[in-house]
Amino acid sequence: MSIVVTGATGALGRLVLEDLLATVPASEIAAVVRDEAKAADLAARGVEIRVADYSDPASLEGAFRAGDRVLMISGSEVGHRVPQHTAVIGAAKAAGVAQLAYTGILGGPEADFDLAAEHRVTEQLILDSGLPHTFLRNGWYHENYTAQLGNVLEHGAVVGSAGEGRIASAARADYAAAAAAVVTGEGHLNKVYELSGDTSWSLAEYAAEVAAQSGREIAYAAVPADAHLEVLTGAGVPAGFAAILVDVDAAISRGRLAGTSGDLAKLIGRPTTPIAAAIAAALA
Repeated sequence: MSIVVTGATGALGRLVLEDLLATVPASEIAAVVRDEAKAADLAARGVEIRVADYSDPASLEGAFRAGDRVLMISGSEVGHRVPQHTAVIGAAKAAGVAQLAYTGILGGPEADFDLAAEHRVTEQLILDSGLPHTFLRNGWYHENYTAQLGNVLEHGAVVGSAGEGRIASAARADYAAAAAAVVTGEGHLNKVYELSGDTSWSLAEYAAEVAAQSGREIAYAAVPADAHLEVLTGAGVPAGFAAILVDVDAAISRGRLAGTSGDLAKLIGRPTTPIAAAIAAALA
Protein backbone atom coordinates (compact mmCIF):
# COMPACT_ATOMS: atom_id res chain seq x y z
CA MET A 1 0.00 0.00 0.00
CA SER A 2 1.25 3.44 -0.92
CA ILE A 3 0.07 7.01 -0.68
CA VAL A 4 -0.25 8.00 -4.33
CA VAL A 5 -0.37 11.53 -5.72
CA THR A 6 -1.40 12.02 -9.33
CA GLY A 7 -0.30 15.12 -11.23
CA ALA A 8 2.61 15.01 -8.85
CA THR A 9 4.92 17.42 -10.67
CA GLY A 10 2.32 20.18 -10.91
CA ALA A 11 2.26 23.18 -8.58
CA LEU A 12 -0.20 21.62 -6.12
CA GLY A 13 1.17 18.10 -6.42
CA ARG A 14 4.70 19.12 -5.49
CA LEU A 15 3.48 20.95 -2.41
CA VAL A 16 1.48 17.89 -1.33
CA LEU A 17 4.54 15.70 -1.76
CA GLU A 18 6.65 18.04 0.37
CA ASP A 19 4.06 17.77 3.15
CA LEU A 20 3.97 13.99 2.82
CA LEU A 21 7.76 13.67 2.84
CA ALA A 22 7.85 15.60 6.11
CA THR A 23 5.73 12.97 7.85
CA VAL A 24 5.79 9.72 5.84
CA PRO A 25 8.76 7.59 4.72
CA ALA A 26 9.51 8.20 1.05
CA SER A 27 9.27 4.46 0.44
CA GLU A 28 5.54 4.68 1.18
CA ILE A 29 4.86 7.44 -1.36
CA ALA A 30 4.26 7.10 -5.10
CA ALA A 31 4.05 9.91 -7.63
CA VAL A 32 2.06 9.50 -10.84
CA VAL A 33 3.59 11.69 -13.55
CA ARG A 34 3.48 12.10 -17.33
CA ASP A 35 7.15 12.98 -17.70
CA GLU A 36 9.52 10.84 -15.65
CA ALA A 37 12.37 13.28 -16.20
CA LYS A 38 10.48 16.02 -14.34
CA ALA A 39 10.25 13.71 -11.33
CA ALA A 40 13.93 12.84 -11.17
CA ASP A 41 14.39 14.86 -8.00
CA LEU A 42 11.53 12.97 -6.35
CA ALA A 43 12.99 9.61 -7.37
CA ALA A 44 16.32 10.68 -5.89
CA ARG A 45 14.56 11.22 -2.57
CA GLY A 46 13.13 7.70 -2.63
CA VAL A 47 9.63 8.37 -3.99
CA GLU A 48 8.33 5.67 -6.33
CA ILE A 49 7.61 7.09 -9.79
CA ARG A 50 4.70 5.68 -11.79
CA VAL A 51 4.42 7.03 -15.32
CA ALA A 52 0.88 7.53 -16.61
CA ASP A 53 -1.17 10.07 -18.55
CA TYR A 54 -4.78 11.02 -17.80
CA SER A 55 -5.39 11.03 -21.56
CA ASP A 56 -4.01 7.50 -22.03
CA PRO A 57 -6.26 4.99 -20.21
CA ALA A 58 -3.90 2.10 -20.97
CA SER A 59 -1.04 3.86 -19.17
CA LEU A 60 -3.17 4.21 -16.06
CA GLU A 61 -3.52 0.45 -15.65
CA GLY A 62 -0.26 0.37 -13.72
CA ALA A 63 -0.72 3.58 -11.79
CA PHE A 64 -2.44 2.14 -8.73
CA ARG A 65 -2.26 -0.92 -6.46
CA ALA A 66 -4.75 -2.61 -4.17
CA GLY A 67 -5.03 -0.73 -0.91
CA ASP A 68 -3.43 2.49 -2.16
CA ARG A 69 -4.60 5.81 -0.79
CA VAL A 70 -4.85 8.02 -3.84
CA LEU A 71 -4.99 11.79 -4.19
CA MET A 72 -6.40 12.52 -7.63
CA ILE A 73 -5.51 16.10 -8.50
CA SER A 74 -7.95 17.38 -11.09
CA GLY A 75 -6.63 17.73 -14.63
CA SER A 76 -5.63 21.15 -15.90
CA GLU A 77 -7.07 20.83 -19.41
CA VAL A 78 -10.47 22.49 -19.12
CA GLY A 79 -12.91 20.84 -21.50
CA HIS A 80 -11.08 17.51 -21.47
CA ARG A 81 -11.28 16.62 -17.81
CA VAL A 82 -14.35 14.38 -17.82
CA PRO A 83 -12.86 11.65 -20.05
CA GLN A 84 -9.51 12.05 -18.31
CA HIS A 85 -11.02 11.71 -14.86
CA THR A 86 -13.19 8.83 -16.01
CA ALA A 87 -10.03 6.95 -16.97
CA VAL A 88 -8.37 7.62 -13.62
CA ILE A 89 -11.45 6.54 -11.65
CA GLY A 90 -11.75 3.37 -13.72
CA ALA A 91 -8.12 2.48 -13.10
CA ALA A 92 -8.46 3.18 -9.38
CA LYS A 93 -11.54 0.98 -9.14
CA ALA A 94 -9.93 -1.85 -11.10
CA ALA A 95 -6.91 -1.74 -8.80
CA GLY A 96 -9.01 -1.75 -5.63
CA VAL A 97 -7.66 1.39 -4.00
CA ALA A 98 -8.63 2.06 -0.40
CA GLN A 99 -9.29 5.77 -0.85
CA LEU A 100 -9.74 8.17 -3.74
CA ALA A 101 -9.45 11.80 -2.65
CA TYR A 102 -10.36 14.32 -5.33
CA THR A 103 -9.63 18.04 -5.60
CA GLY A 104 -12.87 19.59 -6.82
CA ILE A 105 -14.30 23.07 -6.38
CA LEU A 106 -16.01 24.94 -3.56
CA GLY A 107 -19.74 24.30 -3.48
CA GLY A 108 -19.82 20.98 -5.32
CA PRO A 109 -23.26 20.47 -6.88
CA GLU A 110 -24.26 24.04 -5.96
CA ALA A 111 -21.34 25.56 -7.88
CA ASP A 112 -23.30 26.94 -10.82
CA PHE A 113 -20.50 28.37 -12.96
CA ASP A 114 -18.78 27.01 -16.04
CA LEU A 115 -15.46 26.08 -14.43
CA ALA A 116 -17.28 23.88 -11.92
CA ALA A 117 -19.15 21.75 -14.45
CA GLU A 118 -16.46 19.10 -14.93
CA HIS A 119 -15.93 18.89 -11.18
CA ARG A 120 -19.63 18.20 -10.61
CA VAL A 121 -19.55 15.41 -13.18
CA THR A 122 -16.37 13.94 -11.69
CA GLU A 123 -17.80 13.83 -8.19
CA GLN A 124 -20.82 11.93 -9.50
CA LEU A 125 -18.57 9.50 -11.36
CA ILE A 126 -16.69 8.82 -8.14
CA LEU A 127 -19.94 8.27 -6.25
CA ASP A 128 -21.17 5.93 -8.97
CA SER A 129 -17.90 3.96 -8.78
CA GLY A 130 -18.55 3.00 -5.17
CA LEU A 131 -14.96 3.77 -4.21
CA PRO A 132 -14.23 5.02 -0.69
CA HIS A 133 -13.67 8.68 -1.37
CA THR A 134 -12.93 12.11 0.04
CA PHE A 135 -14.08 15.25 -1.74
CA LEU A 136 -11.74 18.20 -1.27
CA ARG A 137 -13.73 21.11 -2.67
CA ASN A 138 -11.05 23.74 -3.03
CA GLY A 139 -11.94 27.41 -3.08
CA TRP A 140 -9.99 30.04 -4.96
CA TYR A 141 -6.22 30.29 -4.57
CA HIS A 142 -4.47 33.48 -3.46
CA GLU A 143 -2.05 32.80 -6.31
CA ASN A 144 -4.82 33.33 -8.87
CA TYR A 145 -4.49 37.00 -7.96
CA THR A 146 -0.96 37.47 -6.70
CA ALA A 147 0.49 35.95 -9.88
CA GLN A 148 -0.94 38.99 -11.69
CA LEU A 149 0.58 41.60 -9.40
CA GLY A 150 3.05 42.71 -12.04
CA ASN A 151 0.21 43.78 -14.32
CA VAL A 152 -1.65 45.39 -11.42
CA LEU A 153 1.36 47.49 -10.48
CA GLU A 154 2.04 48.40 -14.10
CA HIS A 155 -1.49 49.64 -14.75
CA GLY A 156 -2.37 50.82 -11.25
CA ALA A 157 -5.58 48.88 -11.22
CA VAL A 158 -7.22 45.59 -10.29
CA VAL A 159 -9.69 44.99 -13.11
CA GLY A 160 -12.69 42.74 -12.54
CA SER A 161 -16.39 42.25 -13.04
CA ALA A 162 -17.15 40.71 -9.65
CA GLY A 163 -18.80 43.84 -8.26
CA GLU A 164 -18.72 43.79 -4.48
CA GLY A 165 -18.59 39.98 -4.33
CA ARG A 166 -16.29 38.43 -1.76
CA ILE A 167 -13.63 35.73 -2.14
CA ALA A 168 -12.58 33.41 0.67
CA SER A 169 -9.30 32.36 -0.91
CA ALA A 170 -6.39 30.54 0.67
CA ALA A 171 -2.81 29.76 -0.28
CA ARG A 172 -2.07 26.80 -2.54
CA ALA A 173 0.12 25.48 0.29
CA ASP A 174 -2.91 25.47 2.60
CA TYR A 175 -4.89 23.28 0.19
CA ALA A 176 -1.86 21.02 -0.24
CA ALA A 177 -1.57 20.56 3.52
CA ALA A 178 -5.25 19.60 3.70
CA ALA A 179 -4.84 17.05 0.92
CA ALA A 180 -1.85 15.50 2.68
CA ALA A 181 -3.84 15.34 5.91
CA VAL A 182 -6.75 13.40 4.42
CA VAL A 183 -4.59 10.75 2.74
CA THR A 184 -2.47 10.17 5.83
CA GLY A 185 -5.09 10.55 8.56
CA GLU A 186 -8.11 8.52 9.63
CA GLY A 187 -11.81 9.32 9.60
CA HIS A 188 -11.91 10.98 6.19
CA LEU A 189 -13.53 8.27 4.09
CA ASN A 190 -16.75 9.27 2.31
CA LYS A 191 -16.45 12.78 3.68
CA VAL A 192 -16.89 16.12 1.92
CA TYR A 193 -14.80 19.14 2.87
CA GLU A 194 -15.63 22.66 1.69
CA LEU A 195 -12.18 24.25 1.72
CA SER A 196 -11.63 28.00 1.78
CA GLY A 197 -9.86 30.75 3.65
CA ASP A 198 -10.87 31.82 7.14
CA THR A 199 -11.92 35.26 5.94
CA SER A 200 -13.25 36.68 2.70
CA TRP A 201 -12.31 39.87 0.88
CA SER A 202 -13.52 41.95 -2.04
CA LEU A 203 -11.51 43.07 -5.04
CA ALA A 204 -11.72 46.64 -3.71
CA GLU A 205 -10.17 45.48 -0.43
CA TYR A 206 -7.54 43.54 -2.35
CA ALA A 207 -6.61 46.64 -4.36
CA ALA A 208 -6.38 48.67 -1.17
CA GLU A 209 -4.07 46.09 0.43
CA VAL A 210 -1.81 46.01 -2.62
CA ALA A 211 -1.68 49.82 -2.53
CA ALA A 212 -0.83 49.87 1.16
CA GLN A 213 1.97 47.33 0.81
CA SER A 214 3.43 48.62 -2.44
CA GLY A 215 3.13 52.32 -1.73
CA ARG A 216 1.55 52.75 -5.14
CA GLU A 217 -1.85 54.10 -6.13
CA ILE A 218 -3.93 51.02 -6.95
CA ALA A 219 -7.66 51.16 -7.61
CA TYR A 220 -10.30 48.55 -8.21
CA ALA A 221 -11.64 49.08 -11.72
CA ALA A 222 -15.08 47.46 -11.61
CA VAL A 223 -16.21 46.89 -15.18
CA PRO A 224 -19.15 45.13 -16.89
CA ALA A 225 -18.62 41.55 -18.02
CA ASP A 226 -18.24 42.42 -21.71
CA ALA A 227 -15.60 45.05 -20.96
CA HIS A 228 -13.79 42.62 -18.68
CA LEU A 229 -13.70 40.09 -21.50
CA GLU A 230 -12.20 42.69 -23.83
CA VAL A 231 -9.52 43.58 -21.31
CA LEU A 232 -8.51 39.94 -20.87
CA THR A 233 -8.43 39.08 -24.56
CA GLY A 234 -6.61 42.33 -25.27
CA ALA A 235 -3.96 41.22 -22.78
CA GLY A 236 -3.49 37.99 -24.72
CA VAL A 237 -5.68 35.62 -22.70
CA PRO A 238 -7.24 33.06 -25.09
CA ALA A 239 -10.90 33.87 -25.71
CA GLY A 240 -12.23 30.61 -24.27
CA PHE A 241 -10.30 30.92 -21.03
CA ALA A 242 -11.08 34.63 -20.79
CA ALA A 243 -14.78 33.78 -20.94
CA ILE A 244 -14.30 31.29 -18.09
CA LEU A 245 -12.60 33.94 -15.95
CA VAL A 246 -15.40 36.44 -16.58
CA ASP A 247 -17.93 33.75 -15.66
CA VAL A 248 -16.04 33.12 -12.42
CA ASP A 249 -16.29 36.82 -11.56
CA ALA A 250 -20.05 36.59 -12.11
CA ALA A 251 -20.09 33.65 -9.68
CA ILE A 252 -18.10 35.70 -7.18
CA SER A 253 -20.67 38.47 -7.46
CA ARG A 254 -23.31 35.87 -6.51
CA GLY A 255 -21.32 34.80 -3.45
CA ARG A 256 -20.25 31.40 -4.80
CA LEU A 257 -16.63 31.68 -3.63
CA ALA A 258 -17.27 33.51 -0.36
CA GLY A 259 -18.03 30.56 1.92
CA THR A 260 -15.97 30.25 5.11
CA SER A 261 -16.83 26.82 6.51
CA GLY A 262 -13.66 26.53 8.59
CA ASP A 263 -12.97 23.04 7.16
CA LEU A 264 -9.58 24.02 5.77
CA ALA A 265 -8.24 25.41 9.03
CA LYS A 266 -9.50 22.33 10.89
CA LEU A 267 -7.77 19.93 8.51
CA ILE A 268 -4.43 21.74 8.60
CA GLY A 269 -4.56 22.51 12.31
CA ARG A 270 -3.83 26.23 11.97
CA PRO A 271 -5.37 29.40 10.55
CA THR A 272 -5.29 29.71 6.80
CA THR A 273 -2.79 32.07 5.19
CA PRO A 274 -4.18 35.64 4.99
CA ILE A 275 -4.33 37.33 1.59
CA ALA A 276 -2.16 40.13 3.03
CA ALA A 277 0.62 37.61 3.67
CA ALA A 278 0.36 36.30 0.13
CA ILE A 279 0.61 39.83 -1.26
CA ALA A 280 3.67 40.51 0.89
CA ALA A 281 5.36 37.32 -0.35
CA ALA A 282 4.60 38.18 -3.97
CA LEU A 283 5.96 41.70 -3.59
CA ALA A 284 9.13 40.59 -1.82
